[in-house]
Amino acid sequence: MLFSPSIKNLNDLFLHQLKDIYYAEKKIVKTLPDLADKATDSNLKNGFQTHLTETKDQISKLERAFDILGEKAEGEKCDAIEGILKEGDHLVKDCEEGATRDSALIAAAQKVEHYEIATYGALCHMANLLGQTEVADILHSILEQEKLTDEKLTSMSTSVEKMAVKKAA
Repeated sequence: MLFSPSIKNLNDLFLHQLKDIYYAEKKIVKTLPDLADKATDSNLKNGFQTHLTETKDQISKLERAFDILGEKAEGEKCDAIEGILKEGDHLVKDCEEGATRDSALIAAAQKVEHYEIATYGALCHMANLLGQTEVADILHSILEQEKLTDEKLTSMSTSVEKMAVKKAA
């Protein structure tokens, strides 16, 4: 074998995943203003703007976690978030402005939230196994925010999709 694996143990995997989600959150911060601009439903627009503020706070929390670990806060390209965001962008571009596009925005946003929920859940578990309880607490607080955002999106989708159905009828 010419190259040795860079992930040799659970700690290496944990740091890799932490860098991955740090990259993802920074990418999401760049994307949220565009989602808010494309939304026509005022609640959805406000939701994206609120989540932008939350995501910036989450980045600060991740930087705190890196600091606790004695690691430099740096991202590692996250192919998953790149793909999810690209797919969402294509979907939204194909939709007519209004309730249908708002529904597409919600669907795209929920895919992002589900990725984040899965990643933060795994990171919390690993941090606890590694004895990094302070970092685990930070990650758990972010996980709970992401779950709440997903619940809010689900709630918004009901009213937005009812509008899309009425328009289609």
